[in-house]
Amino acid sequence: MKLGIGITTFPWPAQEIGPAVSRIATTADEAGVDSLWVMDHFFQIRLSGLPPESPMPEAYATLAFLGGLTRRITLGTLVTSVAYRHPGVLVKAVTSLDVLTGGRVIFGVGAGAPWNVAPAGPGTTFEAEGLGIPFPSLAERFERLEELLQIAHQMWRGDESPYQGRHYQLARPLNSPNSLQRPHPPILIGGGGERKTLRLVARYGDACNLFDLPDPRFRSDLERKLRVLRDHCAQEGRDFAAIEKTVTSSFDLGEDRQACAAALVAHLRELAAAGLGHVLVSPRGSWDQDILEEIMSIVPEVHAIEPQRA
Repeated sequence: MKLGIGITTFPWPAQEIGPAVSRIATTADEAGVDSLWVMDHFFQIRLSGLPPESPMPEAYATLAFLGGLTRRITLGTLVTSVAYRHPGVLVKAVTSLDVLTGGRVIFGVGAGAPWNVAPAGPGTTFEAEGLGIPFPSLAERFERLEELLQIAHQMWRGDESPYQGRHYQLARPLNSPNSLQRPHPPILIGGGGERKTLRLVARYGDACNLFDLPDPRFRSDLERKLRVLRDHCAQEGRDFAAIEKTVTSSFDLGEDRQACAAALVAHLRELAAAGLGHVLVSPRGSWDQDILEEIMSIVPEVHAIEPQRA
């Protein structure tokens, strides 16, 4: 089983953010952690329990910084919202990171928030509105997501012919230099929507990302979504086994950190038994040195777990 870690909160004074995330990244890189992730948000989200004013560096600037500090760990966003950047610029940014890091980027992307945003109003803290970014309806964002995925595939295969979509028109989608990873950096599509998201995974993606929720029904829910993905793959003529099944989870080590770490490993075994092969974890609070060391200590044990094969 692969292990990834996410840096989702930055609860340090501005002058300490660089050293703190440097320590997390280099420690994970040296310990053999497989992947390192940041959220693509401009304001801190409510799920963190922190106010929107909490520090939240921009995702791709942060990945570039982390890429220069590390040597082998793969890097990605969980996940980029299709509404936040023009597809051509986004593919150029991901490609540049892939080239500059020696082919270590995963392209994490999705439709953004799984709901329609209420009409704008005074005093709102919603990040797209806050920064003046148009945020279409959920239905339109899914249309835009499919066009983005088509553009990404076209640019990564070196096809410079014009792209004419409903929402995007690119006269010459030149991408030079092109990605080191061939045919392209892995495309991870986030979300568990069974009618649209998982269909897009089967049609365009190399990995899905599901959520491990603190609910006793999580196991059956995850297994059902994987069955739905299998059905979409059959319809699209894709090999279900070729798609990496990733899951996002959180943990709380508590006071008895060794016992909690053992419980976390046991839970990861359950996820592997459900068919998940790459788990992306982050603490429910923030990373500190003790938590970091405890998680690094279980890396060999996690790598020894065999996921259930398709």
